[in-house]
Amino acid sequence: MDELIDIVTKEGLPTGEKALKSVIHKEGHYHHTAHIWFYTKQGQILLQQRAASKTIHPLLWDVSVAGHIDAGETIKVGAIREIREEIGLLINETDLQKIGVFKCFQSYPNGIIDNEFHNTFIAELKVPLSALKCQPEEVEALKLVSLNDFLNLLKNSETNSHFVSTNKGYYLKIINAIKSQLQLSNFKI
Repeated sequence: MDELIDIVTKEGLPTGEKALKSVIHKEGHYHHTAHIWFYTKQGQILLQQRAASKTIHPLLWDVSVAGHIDAGETIKVGAIREIREEIGLLINETDLQKIGVFKCFQSYPNGIIDNEFHNTFIAELKVPLSALKCQPEEVEALKLVSLNDFLNLLKNSETNSHFVSTNKGYYLKIINAIKSQLQLSNFKI
């Protein structure tokens, strides 16, 4: 879908301009996205396998839910919408705990210039995996992995074709935020 998105400055501030997502990615305009990482009280992280039809990193495992913020939308409203669309889960804004904004400025061989600010949240997953419904255009599959399994897969991400290998530092920050939220002082990275 070619939605209308607000353009921001290199510092992430509004410009008052907007453009279609296809134009933003073609011309490299800076824009906001929401990343939501779900975890369970048992120390598991919900991972999403990107749909086979995705133009960037198809079939790799990544953030639980992610998407662009539509023009005129607040970050949290966009996050809630993306969660509902991608995995069929309804949550409240108060369930989202913001852990930071991460710059991700990358260009891809297919011509996409992706200059995104990942507004990143964690939230507790309070329903079983079976209650989630994947949006086929975005999500191939979902799975829960323990923090240890996540780390083990991440150690070999350059060769195992499991995660987006360039995101390793970002993934470690997510693991630390979830570890802190769960107060797992004995868990070592």
